[in-house]
Amino acid sequence: MFFTQYKKLSLLLASLTIFTLSGCNNGSDKEEVVMTPLPTPAPIVYSYDVTLVNLTQGQPISPAAVVLHNEGKLWTIGESASVSLEKLAESGDNSGVLADAMVLSGQGGAGILLPGASETIAVSITDTEPMMLSIAAMLVNTNDAFTGVNAMLLNNMSMGDSVSFTTNTYDAGTEKNSEMMATIPGPAAGGEGFNAERDDIDKVAMHAGIVSKDDGLMQSALTQAERFDNPTLMVTITRTN
Repeated sequence: MFFTQYKKLSLLLASLTIFTLSGCNNGSDKEEVVMTPLPTPAPIVYSYDVTLVNLTQGQPISPAAVVLHNEGKLWTIGESASVSLEKLAESGDNSGVLADAMVLSGQGGAGILLPGASETIAVSITDTEPMMLSIAAMLVNTNDAFTGVNAMLLNNMSMGDSVSFTTNTYDAGTEKNSEMMATIPGPAAGGEGFNAERDDIDKVAMHAGIVSKDDGLMQSALTQAERFDNPTLMVTITRTN
């Protein structure tokens, strides 16, 4: 009886050994694992339409610079203007503002914005949510007057939201408001634009307006037609995406 049980146990161990060996392989029978790549997420685009209306009586507005950014400001009252803002305020050249280091995305206006005219400028950025929007443009029949929007917060705007407001006029403080023909680049004078020399207070301030030769400034190339009062622009910003 003991022999019979021992024989059964031997047969059982042999069968287990055969089963174990049959379950092993040299790797040739491994199943191939196919990795399915995850789908690439669609890019997120943040888009805004910026509509500008020139509210002045006779001041053409230079092509505006419209920029999206997450830090900084285009100007600060009581502080010196950057060179890029100086160039815009004295000559209407917006290229420096559009290329500023803080700018994430920017777009320039199509051309001169005449009194009473309007223009819509579309600006957008992909995969980076912008926190602020700024605008700057020159009143071209002046020495260094400009208008715009400075670091307006966008984080509360959802798709389809729209907001409207008006802007004031600022003095870049980089060029004396002589109103002389040689120093004003606009069509009323056709003089010089940007000049690197700063001969004014070198601080951004609210603009006091022009005097004009009609009001006794004999050297002035300007007339009452070029006078302006605040507000300067009507701005409407709409988030389109």
